[in-house]
Amino acid sequence: MNNEIFELLGLTPREIVIYKALLSLGASSIRSIAYKSGINRGSTYESLKEMQRKGIVTYQPKGKRRLFSPVDPDYLLQLAEERRSGIESAIDTLKQSIIPELQHLKPDFNTANVQFYEGDAGIEHVLKDILSSVTNSERDSYSVFSSKPIRKHLYRPFPNFTNQRIQRGISVQVIAIGDGGEDAELSERKWIKTEGKVDAAYIAIYPPKCAIISLASDNYPTAVVINSAEVATAQKIIFDTLWRLL
Repeated sequence: MNNEIFELLGLTPREIVIYKALLSLGASSIRSIAYKSGINRGSTYESLKEMQRKGIVTYQPKGKRRLFSPVDPDYLLQLAEERRSGIESAIDTLKQSIIPELQHLKPDFNTANVQFYEGDAGIEHVLKDILSSVTNSERDSYSVFSSKPIRKHLYRPFPNFTNQRIQRGISVQVIAIGDGGEDAELSERKWIKTEGKVDAAYIAIYPPKCAIISLASDNYPTAVVINSAEVATAQKIIFDTLWRLL
C-alpha cells in the first residue's frame, strides 16, 4: 500500500501504522494498539491524541480506560476533498492578494533580479523558464538574437525544446547573426550577414525577462537571466526596430 497517499493527507508514518493497526483490531486499548503496531505506549498515546484532532480516531470510555476506534476508510476521501478545497482556496488567495502584496515589498531592482546559470543543467533551466514564462503571460511569443556558433550547443540539454514550444502554441521571431538556422513551425527568421568570426551568443527577450546565453572556454555554456520589465522592454524595442529594417 502506498503510504505517500496517507502522508499527503497529513498523516505521519507513525500515525499510518497505528491507523492500520486499529482497522485490524477494532475498538482497542492503548496497550493493545501499541502491541499490534510495535510502537511504545507513550508514543502511541501521543499519536492517538493527534489522530483524534485530525478526526481519524474516536474513543469511548470503558471504566477507567479508553477504547480507541478508527473512522471508516471512506472518511479519508472526505479528508482529501477538504485538503483539495483548502489548497485551491490558498492558490486563489496567493494569486489575488498575497503574492501581489509580497511583490510590492521588493525594491524595483536588486541582485535578486539577476540570476546566473551554468552548464547544460543551467541552460535547460533557462529554456524551460522561457516556455513557462511565455505560457503564463498574456503573450504567446518571444524574440531571439542568435549567432551561428551557439546553435549546436544551445538545445543539447533540451532536444525537445522546439517540439514543446510548438505544442504550447508559442511563436518566435529570430534574428540570426550569421548563416544557418533551421525553419520550424510558428517561427520567423531574418538574417544579419557578417564577415569574419562571430562570437557565440543567444539573447531571448520574453518580457519581463531577458536571458543571455554564451559559451565560456571549452564550449562550457553560461547564462544570465535579468528579470526587469524595463530592460526587457528596451531590448524588445531594439529587436522590433531592427526586425522592421531587415
